[in-house]
Amino acid sequence: MKAIKVWFVTGTSKGFGLSLVKQLLALGQLVAATSRNIEELKAAVGAHSGNLLPLQVNLDNEASVSDALQATHEIFGRIDVVVNNAGYGIGGSIEELTDQETRSSFDINVFGTLNVIRKAMPYLRMQQSGHIINLSSIAGIAPATGWAIYAATKFSVIGLSEVLAEDVRSFGIKVTVVAPGAFRTNFLNAESVVMTSNPIAEYRKVRDNHARYLQMDGQQAGDPEKAASAMIQLAYEENPPLYLLLGSDAYERAMRKLDYLENEFRLSEELSKSMAYHG
Repeated sequence: MKAIKVWFVTGTSKGFGLSLVKQLLALGQLVAATSRNIEELKAAVGAHSGNLLPLQVNLDNEASVSDALQATHEIFGRIDVVVNNAGYGIGGSIEELTDQETRSSFDINVFGTLNVIRKAMPYLRMQQSGHIINLSSIAGIAPATGWAIYAATKFSVIGLSEVLAEDVRSFGIKVTVVAPGAFRTNFLNAESVVMTSNPIAEYRKVRDNHARYLQMDGQQAGDPEKAASAMIQLAYEENPPLYLLLGSDAYERAMRKLDYLENEFRLSEELSKSMAYHG
């Protein structure tokens, strides 16, 4: 039996978030679960005990996030694990996506995550303990054609997580950024991915790549239940990793990116090292 922790999880009415909440409740954990639609969340989770606190939260609204975390702390008495899972995909070249579409994606995928971290930190600092788990994507390490804005949001989550880990280590708070590959969730359907409404004919490779991805819907190799179990395991590790790649596809893409970066950096090694000022 795992020790009981208080979990605050965003984006829980479907996908990884829903799998995580169901497993946590089955383990007797205390879970504050957020969704934009609380009725959808309750219906998805089904019958539950007093261990679940369902919360309707707009992640891009700082006050809404603050109220949810305050309610969690008041009811459960502490917050042990914060999982920033909420987010959505957005497909299209930079030229094809409007400023508003781009900003809306950052509002949820990046600024929503920042709002949760900002409002959770006072509780975690007071406790001198806690674990923040941020969901990125393999796209935040090795992006694919046609997903520039999505990749940019997920690169941002990785960057902020790396520095956050350094900033909060002295408070006894741990940070992990999770980069999943393709999992058999609803990520590739219309509920979770937005495609450009302004396709430009010249971007043929973008269209071809989008078609390949969308055809994967329901056929992805990854099991979301195994991903949820892996995230629960993280919270019980004495020294959890900063990075967790989920899926063999994610691991292989990340390793190829490492080789690519080393080769690219070495191509300009002589020029890079020739910048010293000789006054």
